[in-house]
Amino acid sequence: MGELRQFDQDFYQSEYYIDDQTQEPCGYDTAYTSPHYQDVVYASPTSDPYAQSTEPPYTGQMFQPAASPGAAEHTDSFEEEPPLLEELGINFDHIWQKTLTVLNPMKPADGSIMNETDLTGPVIFCIALGATLLMAGKVHFGYVYGISALGCAGMYILLNLMSVYTISYGCVASVLGYCLLPMVALSAFAVFYSLQGVLGTLLAFFVIGWCSLSASKIFTSTLDMGGQQLLVAYPCTLLYGVFALLTIF
Repeated sequence: MGELRQFDQDFYQSEYYIDDQTQEPCGYDTAYTSPHYQDVVYASPTSDPYAQSTEPPYTGQMFQPAASPGAAEHTDSFEEEPPLLEELGINFDHIWQKTLTVLNPMKPADGSIMNETDLTGPVIFCIALGATLLMAGKVHFGYVYGISALGCAGMYILLNLMSVYTISYGCVASVLGYCLLPMVALSAFAVFYSLQGVLGTLLAFFVIGWCSLSASKIFTSTLDMGGQQLLVAYPCTLLYGVFALLTIF
């Protein structure tokens, strides 16, 4: 046991080197605890005399990506952005003008306004019709949406066959939806008064004629179909007659 301890001491004593600064022997086990090494490391942590790494010292600076030359050109201020309703295609002025055109069948229709595929008013009127029918105890939301879709598809095909101009499906749906406003008033009246009588029947015929006249006037003015208003009013009468049947019964 004594010989082994003596061998260990000889081994550690033989493993040494001469320090360049102090010119004294220094063992490997005490190299990193010598006062000279601690003074050097604490004074400049990046100048380790015993470090073998060839990598450049860490500077502590984070990576900053360079901005592209055209980034400032594409940056828009909040003042230059259009309003949210304009981006969604909702124009209350046009909605009001279309509503007044429907409420006054004798007023000439503005073709530039009616050519727009504005579906905000039609969706509101369809929901209002279903809500008033629900208040009267009739759950007919599915019938309202289904009849509206089929009626718009039929009128779209018919108008494109009759006119020399091409009309879009959205424009047809917009016109027929806005002309549904008198039917909404009839459905609201049915909440307080039963339409299953002579007065209710006469009132229903009046509203059907009102809706059909407004829709046919708008279509003939927009598509320049002079002299064909009665031909256009006939399918419109059939469509709004179905809505009247839902309202009465």
